[in-house]
Amino acid sequence: MRYLTIVRHAEAQNQRTGLDDFDRVLTPTGRATCERLREWATDPLALGAYGPTTALVSGAQRTRETYATAFAGTSFVRALVTSDAIYNGRRDVGADELIKALTDVDDGEQSLLLVAHNPSVRDLMVELATPLPDELTSGTFPLAGAYVLAVAEGPLGLDRCELVGSFVPSA
Repeated sequence: MRYLTIVRHAEAQNQRTGLDDFDRVLTPTGRATCERLREWATDPLALGAYGPTTALVSGAQRTRETYATAFAGTSFVRALVTSDAIYNGRRDVGADELIKALTDVDDGEQSLLLVAHNPSVRDLMVELATPLPDELTSGTFPLAGAYVLAVAEGPLGLDRCELVGSFVPSA
C-alpha cells in the first residue's frame, strides 16, 4: 500500500503587508504549526508511518516555507519537486490539474506528499477522499492540515481513496 498526504500551507502574512501573494511568508503561528507537523512526520507511529514520499510543493513562498519547516531533512521525504503550475494565486487550479502534476512526479510505487493551496487541496479531497472529513464538508481545508489517503499501486488517478489519517495542528 502507498499513500497520498495532502497538506495545505500554514498561516501566512496577509496581503495587506504589500507583498505579492506569491511571496507571502509564514507568520510565527504558521511556523509553530509546522513544527507540530514536523513532530508527526518524524514519528513512525503518526504521519511518519506513511512515508517515505516524493513531495510536490507549490512554488509560492508560503508552501515552500511550510515544506522546509515541516518536512525538509526528515525521513518522511525522499525527493522534492517544486512547481509554480500548482500555485492557484494567479488562476484557478482544479483537482484534475493537481492529479496531473502528481502523476508527472509519481513512479507508481512511492507514496506522495502534496503541499499546496486552498481551495485546490479541498477540491482534491472532495474528489478523492472516502469518507470526507467533517471539517471539509462545509468548510475550508485547515491551515497546516495534513490528510492521508491510501492509494493503489500504479498510476494515480481520480479513483476514490480511503482516508487513513488526519493530522491537524491546533492554532
